[in-house]
Amino acid sequence: VEGANIMTRSLLIFGQGAILCHPWVMKEMKAAGNPDHAAGLEEFDRNLFGHMGFAISNAVRSFWFGLTGARIGAAPGDAYTRRYFRKLDRYSANLALMADVSMLLLGGKLKFKESLSGRLGDVLSHVYMTSAMLKRYHDEGAPVADQPLLAWAFHDSVHKIELALSGALRNFPIRPVGWLLWALVFPWGRRAEAPSDRLGHRVAALLMTPNEARDRLAEGVFLTPCANNPGGRINSYLAKAILAEPVERKFIKALKNSDIQALDFASQLDEGVRENWITAEERRQLEELREITLETITVDDFDVHELRSAAYYDKYRAQDGQSREAA
Repeated sequence: VEGANIMTRSLLIFGQGAILCHPWVMKEMKAAGNPDHAAGLEEFDRNLFGHMGFAISNAVRSFWFGLTGARIGAAPGDAYTRRYFRKLDRYSANLALMADVSMLLLGGKLKFKESLSGRLGDVLSHVYMTSAMLKRYHDEGAPVADQPLLAWAFHDSVHKIELALSGALRNFPIRPVGWLLWALVFPWGRRAEAPSDRLGHRVAALLMTPNEARDRLAEGVFLTPCANNPGGRINSYLAKAILAEPVERKFIKALKNSDIQALDFASQLDEGVRENWITAEERRQLEELREITLETITVDDFDVHELRSAAYYDKYRAQDGQSREAA
């Protein structure tokens, strides 16, 4: 439901989380409402100074990570993912800084700045997703085969994080503050690029061949090849398609180099067997490949009897409706 999606992005993800998930704001609010004025004042002061230290720390960390490209600093993970954890630390600091400044300067008006809160919600969502990617990668034993998948997903997310941050900063309601925050967050400008085509080709090759990385990615997905599960049937066709691929290439090459007159596929296969381009077994493979290919790509394909039944049902329903109106 599009309306619910817009409301979730613009109001709920960041708007509610900015207060509920903040390490100090909720404590300050509770201290301000403490019936014991003296104890509440002491508690509020302690939390306020903690909040100020938190904000200053995020500003310094954002600027430092921006200057160094998040290449320096302690980080968990192995040699491959340590750089990813540093970048995640950088964007977490950026989000915390933006949240604090937005709440401080806009206050209750923040909930009406839906474009700003929506962009910060996008940052929060992608920070969460990149955290989940890295956790899954390490929970599964950091398999080398999964590295192209992790790299593509991570670079896609950080690219979108920087797009959202730059949009929020360029359109910040108080322009001088937006310029200052830009200098802290992007001292050298935006650097994150979308995943390269070469990396995309590596991921596509992983997904198009049976392998352990592909199996892990589809873990928990219902892939039983039955009548009511087209995804499972398509997945079961993959091995057959890979086996038939070299035969198909050989057959197509032979067709191009011949003066065959047949136009339909079955006649072309007959000619191929007669000319010894392919064997009878290879013909069977190509027929099966054509059959599963057509089943995969055919959409809105209904039997004539089904169409007639549907037309009769619609006609009967219309007549029934007219009878009810007349009554």
